[in-house]
Amino acid sequence: MLVIALAVVVLALDAISKALVVAKLSNHAPVKILGGFIYLVESRNSGAAFGIATGATLIFTVVAVVVVVVIIRLASRLRSRAWAVALGLILGGAAGNLADRLFRAPGPLRGAVVDWISLLDADGHVWPIFNLADASIVCGGICAVLLMLGGVEVGGAQLSDAEPAKPGRPGREHQERR
Repeated sequence: MLVIALAVVVLALDAISKALVVAKLSNHAPVKILGGFIYLVESRNSGAAFGIATGATLIFTVVAVVVVVVIIRLASRLRSRAWAVALGLILGGAAGNLADRLFRAPGPLRGAVVDWISLLDADGHVWPIFNLADASIVCGGICAVLLMLGGVEVGGAQLSDAEPAKPGRPGREHQERR
C-alpha cells in the first residue's frame, strides 16, 4: 500500500532528523548553510504550525490522532496514486509530529515538537522554524488541494470523466449511482 509505505518513509526520515538535531544542535549556535538561505537550529514548538496556540498541545494531539485514523481507514479505498502520495505525505508528517507530542518532554500528550529548519535567518523571524514532518504535511496538503481542484476523486476517477450515454446503455454516471 503506497500510502502506508510513503508514510513510514516520511516518519522514519523525520524521526532520524529530529534525533540528529537533538544530539548535535542542542545548546549549539545555528548552522548556516547555502549562504544563509537555510539555518539549522533546534527549536521546540508546543503549538501548531508557525507557533500558533502554544498552550493547546492536547488539542493538536487529538487532531493528529483523528487525522491518522481517518487516513488509515481511507487508504484501503484509494485507487489513485496521486491521492495515495498526497495522503501518505500527510499521514507520515502527522505521525511524526504526533510522536513528538506523545513521547517528548514535558510528558505524554504535552510534548513539544522538535523544529529545526529556519529560512533566511536563524531565529524564525522571516519564516517560522519547521521540520520534515511539517514540510511533508504542507506538500501533501498542496497536492490534495490540486487534486480536488483538478476533479480527481479519492477513489481515482476523474469527476469530469462521465461517458455520454449510448442508446440502450446508460452512461458511466448512471452506472456509478447503482
